[in-house]
Amino acid sequence: MGNGMARIKLYTDFFKFEDNPFTLVPDPEYLYWSPQHREAFAIFEFGIMSLAPITLLTGEIGAGKTTLIQAMLPKLDSDVTVGLVSNAQGDRGELLQWILYSLGEGFRADAGHVQTFERLQEVILREYAAGRRIVLIFDEAQNLSEDGLEELRMLTNLNSRKDVLVQLVLVGQPELREMVNRPGMHQLLQRVAASYHLKKLEKRYAADYIRHRVRIAGGTGDEFSDCACDAIYDATKGVPRLVNQLCEFTLLYAWAGKVKRVDASTVGDVLADGVFFRGHDPDLDPSVASLKLRTSYPGTSPVV
Repeated sequence: MGNGMARIKLYTDFFKFEDNPFTLVPDPEYLYWSPQHREAFAIFEFGIMSLAPITLLTGEIGAGKTTLIQAMLPKLDSDVTVGLVSNAQGDRGELLQWILYSLGEGFRADAGHVQTFERLQEVILREYAAGRRIVLIFDEAQNLSEDGLEELRMLTNLNSRKDVLVQLVLVGQPELREMVNRPGMHQLLQRVAASYHLKKLEKRYAADYIRHRVRIAGGTGDEFSDCACDAIYDATKGVPRLVNQLCEFTLLYAWAGKVKRVDASTVGDVLADGVFFRGHDPDLDPSVASLKLRTSYPGTSPVV
């Protein structure tokens, strides 16, 4: 079918979409506001607006955490200077360098930890003197070490009861919540004033989620049957990123078969061909999912 962009254009033209409805790139425009996404966003916003030292947002892989971050950024006031650090790793000194880089500040790569910390402290105090506070958002924060988390906690020591100079937002996968609950992390945990765990999409919202994205892209929403939406949910367990991946494959298969509506048989064909990769979760094994699909939705294609 050629390269990825050509494949997408083929089915977008066929369905008369203006855009790819199931892109994997976080895009706030496509964010589906399920009740729990609204709750997560409200807690996120509350943490920042209430001057919480640390806000914790966790969720399953592909649950929409990064998209929530992108939706929040335009809403922050002008008195907030944001540093967004994605997937920071390395030792304590490198972490401080990541922070300075996210704030658009220069630093000496060969400087020691103390000098780098002093440089960051200068930036924080400069912003405070200008009437701004710094909000540091760490995406994929589960990749930080315990030393890295402790280094971040130390930054909150710059705050006083009356003055908040720096706030932290830690966003990551479920293991991040486990990390901050370890015995050695109790000082950091005590500073978490706002917290939310974003779960997988519930089945009752699957069809709305799929059709919402299709409508944003210029479709009608009728491109997916109810049975297809149920089958997609069963095959992905409601992980939005996986839903997007499977939906895109079903649109490609529908285009190839010149059918204007994705049904359960289309989903079964995708799963049977093994083109949809879902990792090592036994509940998401393609052969198992295909077998369940054939049993639950008569008329789907057999496994080959």
